[in-house]
Amino acid sequence: MVGTDTSTALDKKFEYIIVGSGAGGGTLAARLAEAGATVLLIEAGGDPRTLKGGDPAYPGENRLPDDYDVPVMHPFASENTGMRWDFFVRHYSSRKLQERDPKFVPEEDGVLYPRAGTLGGCTAHNAQIFVYPHNADWDGIAELTGDDSWNHDNMRKIFERMENCHHRFFLYRWLAKLGWNPTRHGWKGWLRTEKAIPLEALGDKGLVSTIFDSAVKAIKAQPNREEGLDWTIEGQGDPNDWRLVRKNATGVRYPPLSNRNHQRIGTRERVLEVQARYPDRLTILLDTLVTRVLFDEHNQAIGVEVMQGERLYRAAYNPVESEPPRRQFLCSREVILSGGAFNTPQLLMLSGIGPKEHLEEHGIPVRVDLPGVGRNMQDRYEVGVVNQMNTDWEVLKGAKFAAGDPQYNEWKKRRGGVYTTNGAVLAVIKRSLPERPLPDLFCFGLLGLFRGYFPGYSALFPAHLDYLTWAILKAHTVNTAGSVTLRSADPRDRPQIEFRYFEEGNDDNGADLDSVVAGIKFVRTMTAPLKRLGLIVKEHLPGEQMQSDEALRQFVRDNAWGHHASCTCPIGPRDQFGVLASDFTVHGVRGLRVVDASVFPRIPGFFIVSAVYMIGEKAADVILRQSGRA
Repeated sequence: MVGTDTSTALDKKFEYIIVGSGAGGGTLAARLAEAGATVLLIEAGGDPRTLKGGDPAYPGENRLPDDYDVPVMHPFASENTGMRWDFFVRHYSSRKLQERDPKFVPEEDGVLYPRAGTLGGCTAHNAQIFVYPHNADWDGIAELTGDDSWNHDNMRKIFERMENCHHRFFLYRWLAKLGWNPTRHGWKGWLRTEKAIPLEALGDKGLVSTIFDSAVKAIKAQPNREEGLDWTIEGQGDPNDWRLVRKNATGVRYPPLSNRNHQRIGTRERVLEVQARYPDRLTILLDTLVTRVLFDEHNQAIGVEVMQGERLYRAAYNPVESEPPRRQFLCSREVILSGGAFNTPQLLMLSGIGPKEHLEEHGIPVRVDLPGVGRNMQDRYEVGVVNQMNTDWEVLKGAKFAAGDPQYNEWKKRRGGVYTTNGAVLAVIKRSLPERPLPDLFCFGLLGLFRGYFPGYSALFPAHLDYLTWAILKAHTVNTAGSVTLRSADPRDRPQIEFRYFEEGNDDNGADLDSVVAGIKFVRTMTAPLKRLGLIVKEHLPGEQMQSDEALRQFVRDNAWGHHASCTCPIGPRDQFGVLASDFTVHGVRGLRVVDASVFPRIPGFFIVSAVYMIGEKAADVILRQSGRA
């Protein structure tokens, strides 16, 4: 069953209730159902391919399912009224510091942080970049917990089981069938990964070649440059090749995408395909907002309380104000929360699990005093070096980013052209500074003007076809001072979200800030040849006037953003502000787990969605083994 009607769901008996259908929850639900378990998967939004909604670039028009399907449309998906959840976060607790950010929205007292309230969660609007984490990310959890199942070799096996790689030479797939798999890609999994069209097919051949050549020259000028160039050749530009992953390789890369036939694929497709095969095992309930977890007298989670209806959560576009009656759904084994880094700690606190004083402040009876809930929030830092070109991109000539334009027709009819990309044409992985223990910068070139998230940001793309943005993503951030707290005990309210960037956080030595500044300076070495040739006519951001390190530091403080919030319910010992055991169970209660981006003690890799998919698979292994089904 897929839908909002509760009658069928009320009549059924479930072993597991999973709250949230994103990369963690959707992956877990599908795997449990395949193994024979009965699962109720609850999602607060609707199906993105059947919903209707417009966006700021085309108000009043129904843009679904194209905003969902077409890889390049992801900015429009994040602002599509049919499925968007708008959070407004504080980068700084200090209002004075926060107001310096041009993206700050005074009436919302924060900066836009797009999330997706829809089947598939944020896999429905993300940029689809699928980059494997560093091995040290997994080994760190194994060391912290003493649970060797988290080590990097075991986690790679999970990755191989999940992936269906279609972006490497077919010979590798054939060799894997014979038992030799040097890349350690997966070739038979449910999550298909692809590469967009080759660079040479984009048009603008002279310009694209210049961008590529400048990137290679910039890498060769870096410390350990021979390693970076050799690794680029060995891995053929693939950031997920095991031979590169195990060496923490740097160099020029292409961004693999979670696409099937150059169309978005995520947990929506996964759960619907499994539900079609096993309708008696997997029930999907849409437009259903979970308000709290239910427990028995032994602190065993036995179900959830819900409200049903469209746009009940106040992050949704045009939320409804009427409040429907509350219902309960029960399960015989476990409740699993997969609402993400913002909503999972909120739901735990609404259920009486969290910091005692904070819960009492909102009149919530304390079930478990667990101070780590909502703490330890981490994110990437990102900035854009935005350049105006001397002409529109040839490949975007006539582009409206809408059905009927030439590029859309090429995608629709032949699955070709620039709309098979997510807008990124090239990426560079490197260490920001030689002393960094792991590569921590992912710099990628975007055909368009992108300076972060603010209401209406997606409308800039069709309006500016002559821009090149180098987005700089700083991974392995030091700052862990962010938090998610309740505004009220009303489950429909958005929580208070504060990241406490840079000096306001706990990065006492300024390592994060120095790394982002180093990223800007590196990107400028790549854009300098284009300026000398007259291909770039102006650097809009940071701007030519920003040259000194201190000027660039201030630019980063004022303009940085993120979109990989995580770590708010971390695995770790309870006396060290951990919330979960290594098997995802919540400390102090029974029958309750968390499986989403909030579980990580430290934020992993570059783009966390690959890691979240993987923990969904790992949680399924743990649950099936503990239940005797493995």
